[in-house]
Amino acid sequence: MDDDARPNDNELKDTGYEIFVAILSVLSIVNLVLLYAIQDANLDTVLTAMNVLVSVIFLGDFTYRLLTANSKSTYFLRQFGWADLLASLPFAQAKILRVFRLVRVFRLLRANGTKRIVRSLVDNRAGSALLSLLLMGILVLELGSLEMLNIEQYAPGANITTGSDALWYVIVTISTVGYGDTYPVTNGGRFFGAVIIIIGVGIFGTFTGYLANLFLSPSKTSATTDGPDTPGDLRAKFTELQTLMAQQQAAIDELDVLLPTDGSSG
Repeated sequence: MDDDARPNDNELKDTGYEIFVAILSVLSIVNLVLLYAIQDANLDTVLTAMNVLVSVIFLGDFTYRLLTANSKSTYFLRQFGWADLLASLPFAQAKILRVFRLVRVFRLLRANGTKRIVRSLVDNRAGSALLSLLLMGILVLELGSLEMLNIEQYAPGANITTGSDALWYVIVTISTVGYGDTYPVTNGGRFFGAVIIIIGVGIFGTFTGYLANLFLSPSKTSATTDGPDTPGDLRAKFTELQTLMAQQQAAIDELDVLLPTDGSSG
């Protein structure tokens, strides 16, 4: 593979992070198709709100890549940084530029191979789990709002009748707050609400555990210090051992000279 085609370490970030960004890119492109294919005010409300949320994430992604790039001009001009910036804007027409992020993930998979990708995800289980939970929360927020609206919208006595009602209900439910101002009135809606509650408890419980592990686990510096010795360290230790053995042998020889041999006394 040519050097120009090989992704460098600073262009491609953590494997789990790259896959997370790619899935969000696919989701945003699908939402763009739905906006143009289906004319519905409530659907537009939900998808527009999700577009704003994803755009904020992508803007943070662009800033992160720009700050960590070896060459900011190279990232911006040759590594599709300009497309990342435009794709982070909350305009429907700019979402199609998020396909460049998919190109980046394809290069990651091609350069590293499936086995290395899986090993990287396993080695960084905590980070991968956190990104998975964040992705799950985003999917539940969008799909849960649409499904709850579909179930409750035309039910007799329903109070979840608009896209904003559905979004608000899912947010307060998945966060396990539950204000009670909006609630499902159908059996299907109540069952679906219970599923959202269970998912919310799992997400926030795991997130709390991740934060506890982050603050309580040993730092990477100490872990590196206690890690396997390098060849240079082994050579230094071997030289030190030889010196100690020579000193011990000299001490033994000196004792042999000072101590009388058998039969010398008397």
